[in-house]
Amino acid sequence: MMTSQEFNFNSYSTNFYGQYWQPAETKAVILLVHGMGEHATRYTDSIIPKLTENGFGVIAFDQFGHGKTSGKRGHCPSFEAVLESVEKVAEKALTVFGDKPLFLYGHSMGGNVVINYVLRKKHSFKGVIATSPFLQLAFQPPAIKLFVGKLLQKIAPSMTMGNELDPSDLSRDNTEVQKYIDDPLVHNRISPNFSITFIETGKWAIENGDTLQTPTLLLHGTDDKIIDYKGTQEFSKKSTFATLKLYEGGYHELHNDFCKEEMMTDVVNWLENQL
Repeated sequence: MMTSQEFNFNSYSTNFYGQYWQPAETKAVILLVHGMGEHATRYTDSIIPKLTENGFGVIAFDQFGHGKTSGKRGHCPSFEAVLESVEKVAEKALTVFGDKPLFLYGHSMGGNVVINYVLRKKHSFKGVIATSPFLQLAFQPPAIKLFVGKLLQKIAPSMTMGNELDPSDLSRDNTEVQKYIDDPLVHNRISPNFSITFIETGKWAIENGDTLQTPTLLLHGTDDKIIDYKGTQEFSKKSTFATLKLYEGGYHELHNDFCKEEMMTDVVNWLENQL
């Protein structure tokens, strides 16, 4: 595992845990936003070393209710608060790395965050990479659960439920699935502010895809049982700024699946082409 420099920041009465990795020489910086129930350190065996080996600095943080960040597991105050946490890390990136080209990289829930960020905010990011972005679920949550979730959002927004994620759907590589199961920082809690809100903001992103004006690389596996690649495909068709690559048979976590070498090379090549 690579060594990182750690940092903390506060936002919405939450103490956030962040880390950054500096290559010998930095040509650009990647701000990494992890997915539901996990945390940024899970990327230190896959994409982070691949990026730093190629001269890209990486800065990452554990989202609201995740990893080593304080607060109730699986809960966030609001979607705006989530977007603001990204902004805070972008400011930190500037102080750490100086004025280098800055890219957003988000997986799953983090993919929804980075896409919505560039659609909704004035920003100076050079580009976006979104892997298996949470734009459209691959399964239909039970109607009763959606109803209860919407109700809870009004009366008890911090109440959490299980996210019903089956770890074996993450990767075709059983070793990776087991690592996820054994990780003490991984959890399956989710509040309506994450679940209902992300279903809505995913739908909004697809509907407003034609406003995308930031170069965006979208990567998705065709056998993702958690997030539907067809939603990503629909989004990609809305803007000439979007590039889509599908991985035949790929599961949800492409960076931990059998196609990871190809996928990580695709990421580096695309980044190089943006510079």
